[in-house]
Amino acid sequence: MSDNNSISTTQPTRLVQLMDSNQSFINFHASLMNLSHRTDFINDSRQGKLISLAELGCRLLDVQRFSVWQFNVDVSAIDCEILYLQDEGISPENLRIERMTNPRYFDALTKARVIDAHDASVDPRTSEFMEAYLTPHSIKSMLDSPVFNNGRLSGVICLESTRTRHWTLPEISFAAAIADTISLTNTYEAWLHSQEQINFLAHFDDLTGLPNLRAMQERLSKMLDSKQSNGDPCALLWIDLDRLKSINDGMGQLAGNRIINEVARRLRELFIPGKDKIARAGGDEFLMLIRHKLDKQSLSHLCNTIQMAITQPIRLTDQKASVTASIGIGRFPEDAHNASTLLKNAETAMYHAKELGRAQHQFFSNDMVLNARQRFQMEAQLRQAISNDQLDVFYQPIMDARAQKVIAIEALVRWQHPLRGWLTPIEFLPLAQVTNMMTLLGDTVMRRICKDINEARQSGQTLPLIAINLAPEQLHDAGFPARLAQLLEQADVAGNRLEFEVVEDSLKDNSDGLQQNLQQLIALGSKLSIDDFGTGYSSLSRLKHLPFSKLKIDRAFVSDLATNQDDRAIVLSIIGLAKGLGVSIVAEGVETADQEAWLIEQGCDFLQGYYYSKPLPLGELQPLLSAKI
Repeated sequence: MSDNNSISTTQPTRLVQLMDSNQSFINFHASLMNLSHRTDFINDSRQGKLISLAELGCRLLDVQRFSVWQFNVDVSAIDCEILYLQDEGISPENLRIERMTNPRYFDALTKARVIDAHDASVDPRTSEFMEAYLTPHSIKSMLDSPVFNNGRLSGVICLESTRTRHWTLPEISFAAAIADTISLTNTYEAWLHSQEQINFLAHFDDLTGLPNLRAMQERLSKMLDSKQSNGDPCALLWIDLDRLKSINDGMGQLAGNRIINEVARRLRELFIPGKDKIARAGGDEFLMLIRHKLDKQSLSHLCNTIQMAITQPIRLTDQKASVTASIGIGRFPEDAHNASTLLKNAETAMYHAKELGRAQHQFFSNDMVLNARQRFQMEAQLRQAISNDQLDVFYQPIMDARAQKVIAIEALVRWQHPLRGWLTPIEFLPLAQVTNMMTLLGDTVMRRICKDINEARQSGQTLPLIAINLAPEQLHDAGFPARLAQLLEQADVAGNRLEFEVVEDSLKDNSDGLQQNLQQLIALGSKLSIDDFGTGYSSLSRLKHLPFSKLKIDRAFVSDLATNQDDRAIVLSIIGLAKGLGVSIVAEGVETADQEAWLIEQGCDFLQGYYYSKPLPLGELQPLLSAKI
């Protein structure tokens, strides 16, 4: 009888407890939903949202401490983002918990588990906190729930009670729901940040912080659409820095970037009436939109002011550099009636200023369109010359420094233009690069070199090793080694007769394709050398794993050896590096006996430059080869 009475009294009690538990669950989540859907909560800052959630958790669960923690980068510690005390509100304490001293707690957290320690002093997950954390703060029970950011564990919320608590399922669920609300906040803020980054990348230049070309296009389109209704004029200046490439080649890309940044700062701070917007068009080019004083005299004076500001020396660590600018001017409505045409015409005027000698400004005129047509015509002529194998190759000797004899010759492409005569690479290679003709041009040069080798062989002469410049487009072309092998086989030329020179910056992308191409060239028997060394970004740790047998010192470091201590120091360091790597060293641009003597004294292996011979057709070089080989 007593057993039946026990059953009958226990079942209603459990039912009441279950109903109370369900109601607690409903009340907790209703309060959280009401808070998280309030407009003031949604519009609040992250800090404000965390404080509101902490206050709600403390009040409903009657805990004395509520804290939000974030993992550091390597998950070796968690740092307290906010600490809310039930009786005092936000605490200024700066707290950190280290994994090293609390490994079991971190193991539980990183498994993304809720930690419901009713007696934190003995729970194996939290007992390590006893002396340093639990005792000083009189903490008896802890309830921790993981926080995420974009699906990645990023932190934890910690509810701490100064009395022993047996956490109920509704309380645990409520703590997890608060943690999930913070996780959703993290994810939303990460999305907002990504949208801001996308907008920044779409409209701003990451090097200078200026608006980019797209931003200027949008500004112009919006403004000109309204201008057409009221006729207010404007002018667009296209500003291009002259010969910045030579600074990049001589001092490195970092120096060039510092110059671009400094010019951007000067343009930004330059006081110019009517300056509406400044943008970086890309590379070393800037745009400036002007809305007042648009007569030619005022614009000319403005361009002179800009050029004077740009040409002031720029400090680069221990030396100074100066650049000039070419400026093209397009005006609305005189030169264009829409944004795209105004941009195109200002750029055309800038190129015209460069063609006339740089460091000046030019107003757009319709005559300049004819020059653009001439460039188009030159492109067609170059393409025809490449297709018909009409490019020529000149050769410049490379001397053994001590034996004073020719040990190699460098092949340098030349083009005999039907109207302009002999053109050097600097006059047509940029055109070939922007029109994607470098691979075809390189194949044409290789065919001509093989032809010269065979013609010399038929006349009874064996040419020395031939050094050939490889363009980055060839170096990264997966089909180049196979085409070269086929060409050498057809021409009956051994691969060991050739040495390929690769500019240093081509090695920045140390991809599997690059490595494979280099190894295939080595397999043909050819040697490899790094050209213009010292002007790029080669990693020394990567250099020692690349199959190069020579380093070529860029001529920029050789030309001022007699007067520039920095150049001498750079050359000495390159020679030392080469010796350390076990490779030979070639100095380009030798033009005087003093340069030759100093380089020989410092242990330079090979020399090249006008001091010995300018590049010549093979027939004109024969006497020198016969005398020196």
